[in-house]
Amino acid sequence: MGAILPVFPLGTVLFPGLVLPLHIFEERYRTLVRDLVATTDAEPHEFGVVTLRHGSEALPADSDGEAPPGAAITTGELYDVGCTAELRQVTELPDGRFDIVTVGRRRFRVVTLAAATHPYLTAEVEWLPEEETTGGTAELLAPRVLAAFRTYLDLLRPDSEVLDQVPDDPTVLSHLVAATAQLTTDERQELLAAPDTAARLRAELRLLNREAGLLARVRAVPVPLSDLARPVSPN
Repeated sequence: MGAILPVFPLGTVLFPGLVLPLHIFEERYRTLVRDLVATTDAEPHEFGVVTLRHGSEALPADSDGEAPPGAAITTGELYDVGCTAELRQVTELPDGRFDIVTVGRRRFRVVTLAAATHPYLTAEVEWLPEEETTGGTAELLAPRVLAAFRTYLDLLRPDSEVLDQVPDDPTVLSHLVAATAQLTTDERQELLAAPDTAARLRAELRLLNREAGLLARVRAVPVPLSDLARPVSPN
Protein backbone atom coordinates (compact mmCIF):
# COMPACT_ATOMS: atom_id res chain seq x y z
CA MET A 1 0.00 0.00 0.00
CA GLY A 2 1.27 3.48 -0.86
CA ALA A 3 1.33 6.57 1.34
CA ILE A 4 -1.93 8.32 2.23
CA LEU A 5 -1.76 12.01 1.42
CA PRO A 6 -4.28 14.84 1.85
CA VAL A 7 -5.03 16.22 -1.61
CA PHE A 8 -6.09 19.68 -2.77
CA PRO A 9 -7.42 19.65 -6.37
CA LEU A 10 -6.59 22.92 -8.13
CA GLY A 11 -6.72 24.39 -11.61
CA THR A 12 -2.95 24.88 -11.65
CA VAL A 13 0.15 22.69 -11.90
CA LEU A 14 2.67 22.93 -9.05
CA PHE A 15 6.36 22.12 -9.58
CA PRO A 16 9.02 21.32 -6.97
CA GLY A 17 10.71 24.44 -5.65
CA LEU A 18 8.02 26.84 -6.88
CA VAL A 19 6.07 29.06 -4.48
CA LEU A 20 2.27 28.71 -4.32
CA PRO A 21 0.31 31.15 -2.11
CA LEU A 22 -3.29 30.19 -1.36
CA HIS A 23 -6.29 31.78 0.33
CA ILE A 24 -8.15 29.07 2.24
CA PHE A 25 -11.83 29.79 2.85
CA GLU A 26 -13.69 26.47 2.53
CA GLU A 27 -14.25 24.76 5.88
CA ARG A 28 -12.89 21.41 4.67
CA TYR A 29 -9.59 23.01 3.68
CA ARG A 30 -9.46 25.09 6.83
CA THR A 31 -9.60 21.73 8.64
CA LEU A 32 -6.75 20.50 6.43
CA VAL A 33 -4.57 23.48 7.38
CA ARG A 34 -5.34 23.03 11.07
CA ASP A 35 -4.52 19.31 10.85
CA LEU A 36 -1.20 20.04 9.14
CA VAL A 37 -0.23 22.71 11.66
CA ALA A 38 -0.99 20.24 14.46
CA THR A 39 1.45 17.60 13.14
CA THR A 40 4.84 17.25 14.80
CA ASP A 41 7.94 18.95 13.43
CA ALA A 42 9.29 15.51 12.51
CA GLU A 43 6.50 15.08 9.97
CA PRO A 44 6.38 17.08 6.71
CA HIS A 45 3.67 19.73 6.83
CA GLU A 46 2.57 19.07 3.28
CA PHE A 47 -0.45 18.21 1.16
CA GLY A 48 -0.73 17.09 -2.42
CA VAL A 49 -1.68 19.48 -5.20
CA VAL A 50 -3.33 17.63 -8.08
CA THR A 51 -4.58 19.42 -11.17
CA LEU A 52 -8.19 19.13 -12.26
CA ARG A 53 -8.77 18.17 -15.86
CA HIS A 54 -11.74 20.54 -16.15
CA GLY A 55 -13.29 23.29 -14.06
CA SER A 56 -12.68 24.04 -10.42
CA GLU A 57 -13.23 21.88 -7.36
CA ALA A 58 -13.06 24.85 -5.02
CA LEU A 59 -16.16 26.85 -4.20
CA PRO A 60 -16.56 30.49 -5.27
CA ALA A 61 -14.93 32.91 -2.84
CA ASP A 62 -18.33 34.46 -1.99
CA SER A 63 -19.88 31.12 -0.97
CA ASP A 64 -20.74 30.16 2.61
CA GLY A 65 -17.69 27.89 2.82
CA GLU A 66 -19.60 24.62 2.59
CA ALA A 67 -19.35 22.12 -0.25
CA PRO A 68 -22.69 21.16 -1.85
CA PRO A 69 -23.87 17.58 -1.33
CA GLY A 70 -22.85 15.12 -4.02
CA ALA A 71 -19.83 17.23 -4.98
CA ALA A 72 -17.35 14.40 -4.44
CA ILE A 73 -14.60 14.33 -7.03
CA THR A 74 -13.48 11.18 -8.85
CA THR A 75 -10.06 9.95 -9.95
CA GLY A 76 -10.96 10.46 -13.61
CA GLU A 77 -11.37 14.19 -13.01
CA LEU A 78 -7.76 14.51 -11.85
CA TYR A 79 -4.41 14.23 -13.58
CA ASP A 80 -2.52 11.33 -12.09
CA VAL A 81 0.77 13.12 -11.27
CA GLY A 82 0.93 15.88 -8.68
CA CYS A 83 3.37 17.66 -6.39
CA THR A 84 3.25 18.17 -2.65
CA ALA A 85 2.98 21.69 -1.25
CA GLU A 86 4.89 22.22 1.99
CA LEU A 87 3.53 24.84 4.39
CA ARG A 88 6.01 27.65 4.89
CA GLN A 89 3.79 30.39 6.29
CA VAL A 90 0.30 30.28 7.81
CA THR A 91 -1.72 33.37 8.72
CA GLU A 92 -5.11 32.81 10.34
CA LEU A 93 -7.59 35.60 9.67
CA PRO A 94 -10.20 36.81 12.22
CA ASP A 95 -13.03 34.99 10.42
CA GLY A 96 -11.21 31.64 10.53
CA ARG A 97 -9.90 31.72 6.97
CA PHE A 98 -6.22 31.27 6.23
CA ASP A 99 -3.64 32.86 3.98
CA ILE A 100 -0.86 30.35 3.43
CA VAL A 101 2.40 30.25 1.52
CA THR A 102 3.58 26.87 0.27
CA VAL A 103 6.53 25.58 -1.74
CA GLY A 104 6.44 22.59 -4.09
CA ARG A 105 8.42 19.69 -2.61
CA ARG A 106 8.15 16.22 -4.19
CA ARG A 107 6.29 14.56 -7.03
CA PHE A 108 3.85 11.69 -6.69
CA ARG A 109 1.42 9.61 -8.69
CA VAL A 110 -2.16 9.08 -7.52
CA VAL A 111 -2.92 5.38 -7.16
CA THR A 112 -6.50 5.77 -5.97
CA LEU A 113 -8.63 8.12 -3.93
CA ALA A 114 -8.81 6.99 -0.33
CA ALA A 115 -11.91 6.32 1.76
CA ALA A 116 -13.68 9.45 2.99
CA THR A 117 -12.29 9.52 6.55
CA HIS A 118 -11.67 13.29 6.47
CA PRO A 119 -13.76 16.22 5.25
CA TYR A 120 -11.05 16.93 2.66
CA LEU A 121 -9.89 14.63 -0.13
CA THR A 122 -7.17 12.05 0.54
CA ALA A 123 -5.43 9.71 -1.87
CA GLU A 124 -3.14 6.73 -1.88
CA VAL A 125 0.00 7.84 -3.72
CA GLU A 126 3.34 6.49 -4.82
CA TRP A 127 6.36 8.76 -4.70
CA LEU A 128 8.17 9.37 -7.98
CA PRO A 129 11.95 8.96 -7.92
CA GLU A 130 14.08 11.93 -6.96
CA GLU A 131 15.73 13.38 -10.05
CA GLU A 132 19.47 13.40 -10.66
CA THR A 133 20.61 17.03 -10.49
CA THR A 134 24.10 16.88 -11.99
CA GLY A 135 25.97 15.24 -14.84
CA GLY A 136 25.01 13.62 -18.09
CA THR A 137 22.59 14.82 -20.75
CA ALA A 138 20.81 17.29 -18.48
CA GLU A 139 24.00 19.34 -18.03
CA LEU A 140 24.41 19.54 -21.81
CA LEU A 141 20.77 20.48 -22.45
CA ALA A 142 20.46 23.15 -19.74
CA PRO A 143 22.41 25.93 -21.58
CA ARG A 144 20.40 25.31 -24.76
CA VAL A 145 17.11 25.49 -22.88
CA LEU A 146 18.21 28.65 -21.08
CA ALA A 147 19.14 30.32 -24.38
CA ALA A 148 15.78 29.31 -25.91
CA PHE A 149 13.99 30.56 -22.80
CA ARG A 150 15.73 33.95 -23.03
CA THR A 151 14.71 34.26 -26.69
CA TYR A 152 11.13 33.30 -25.84
CA LEU A 153 10.89 35.80 -22.97
CA ASP A 154 12.38 38.59 -25.07
CA LEU A 155 9.57 38.06 -27.58
CA LEU A 156 6.89 37.55 -24.95
CA ARG A 157 7.69 40.36 -22.53
CA PRO A 158 11.00 42.17 -23.12
CA ASP A 159 11.09 43.73 -19.63
CA SER A 160 10.73 40.40 -17.83
CA GLU A 161 12.82 39.94 -14.68
CA VAL A 162 12.36 36.17 -14.49
CA LEU A 163 15.96 35.48 -15.44
CA ASP A 164 17.65 38.05 -13.21
CA GLN A 165 18.91 35.11 -11.16
CA VAL A 166 19.36 32.00 -13.26
CA PRO A 167 19.45 28.68 -11.36
CA ASP A 168 22.58 26.62 -11.94
CA ASP A 169 20.87 23.31 -11.27
CA PRO A 170 19.37 21.79 -14.47
CA THR A 171 16.44 20.32 -12.52
CA VAL A 172 15.59 23.64 -10.89
CA LEU A 173 15.87 25.33 -14.30
CA SER A 174 13.55 22.73 -15.84
CA HIS A 175 10.92 23.38 -13.17
CA LEU A 176 11.23 27.16 -13.53
CA VAL A 177 10.74 26.99 -17.30
CA ALA A 178 7.79 24.62 -16.96
CA ALA A 179 6.06 26.89 -14.44
CA THR A 180 6.82 30.19 -16.21
CA ALA A 181 6.29 29.54 -19.92
CA GLN A 182 2.78 30.10 -21.25
CA LEU A 183 1.86 26.46 -21.87
CA THR A 184 -1.36 24.49 -21.79
CA THR A 185 -2.27 22.47 -18.71
CA ASP A 186 -1.68 19.24 -20.65
CA GLU A 187 1.82 20.40 -21.59
CA ARG A 188 2.65 21.40 -18.02
CA GLN A 189 1.41 18.04 -16.76
CA GLU A 190 3.57 16.20 -19.26
CA LEU A 191 6.59 18.17 -18.03
CA LEU A 192 5.77 17.45 -14.38
CA ALA A 193 5.44 13.74 -15.15
CA ALA A 194 8.65 13.55 -17.21
CA PRO A 195 10.77 10.59 -16.08
CA ASP A 196 13.88 12.71 -15.51
CA THR A 197 15.37 16.17 -15.92
CA ALA A 198 16.89 15.43 -19.32
CA ALA A 199 13.53 14.36 -20.73
CA ARG A 200 11.89 17.50 -19.32
CA LEU A 201 14.57 19.80 -20.74
CA ARG A 202 14.36 18.11 -24.13
CA ALA A 203 10.58 18.62 -24.24
CA GLU A 204 10.96 22.22 -23.10
CA LEU A 205 13.45 22.97 -25.84
CA ARG A 206 10.92 21.78 -28.40
CA LEU A 207 8.05 23.74 -26.80
CA LEU A 208 10.07 26.96 -26.41
CA ASN A 209 11.24 26.87 -30.02
CA ARG A 210 7.66 26.32 -31.17
CA GLU A 211 6.28 29.19 -29.07
CA ALA A 212 9.11 31.55 -30.03
CA GLY A 213 8.51 30.78 -33.68
CA LEU A 214 4.82 31.60 -33.36
CA LEU A 215 5.51 34.84 -31.51
CA ALA A 216 8.13 35.94 -34.00
CA ARG A 217 5.84 35.32 -36.98
CA VAL A 218 2.57 36.79 -35.79
CA ARG A 219 3.44 38.78 -32.65
CA ALA A 220 0.63 36.88 -30.97
CA VAL A 221 -0.91 37.66 -27.61
CA PRO A 222 1.04 35.90 -24.83
CA VAL A 223 -0.99 32.70 -24.64
CA PRO A 224 -0.62 29.50 -26.64
CA LEU A 225 -2.68 29.67 -29.83
CA SER A 226 -4.31 26.38 -28.87
CA ASP A 227 -5.82 28.14 -25.83
CA LEU A 228 -7.61 30.68 -28.00
CA ALA A 229 -9.95 27.98 -29.29
CA ARG A 230 -11.09 27.05 -25.77
CA PRO A 231 -13.34 28.87 -23.30
CA VAL A 232 -11.39 30.74 -20.65
CA SER A 233 -11.24 28.85 -17.33
CA PRO A 234 -11.98 30.75 -14.11
CA ASN A 235 -8.82 29.14 -12.71
